[in-house]
Amino acid sequence: MASLPKRIIKETERLVSDPVPGITAEPHDDNLRYFSVTIEGPEGSPYEHGIFDLELFLPDDYPMESPKVRFLTKIYHPNIDRLGRICLDVLKTNWSPALQIRTVLLSIQALLASPNPNDPLANDVAEDWIKNETGAIATAKEWTQKYAQAKE
Repeated sequence: MASLPKRIIKETERLVSDPVPGITAEPHDDNLRYFSVTIEGPEGSPYEHGIFDLELFLPDDYPMESPKVRFLTKIYHPNIDRLGRICLDVLKTNWSPALQIRTVLLSIQALLASPNPNDPLANDVAEDWIKNETGAIATAKEWTQKYAQAKE
């Protein structure tokens, strides 16, 4: 395996030495571009008490190209589809090489705190969210309990 760029080494060291509250990101031993990530559901959100597993992969062109991130834990969220793909501007059109892994993870955590049904990836969930927000939030809480190793 080719050696890692200094930037990835630095970012990885910082994630370990100065972790983001509620987020862990650890590189795999056999592929240091591939991270196992956990994000705690933000307080006051339907995802509170949940621990969500994600995978994050740094493509060869990183940081010119955004990291690839996806939820492995099932989640009921208008901006995250059944395959765990995430609709988030910093992963797509607003990616900039100035951003870092931790910025992306913080943005995902913020997305959990404030779902945006007006820019959906999961159209059925977004529709539900718009028509019956209370019901959608209840479903999100239920899925969090069921799938996100929720701890009370």
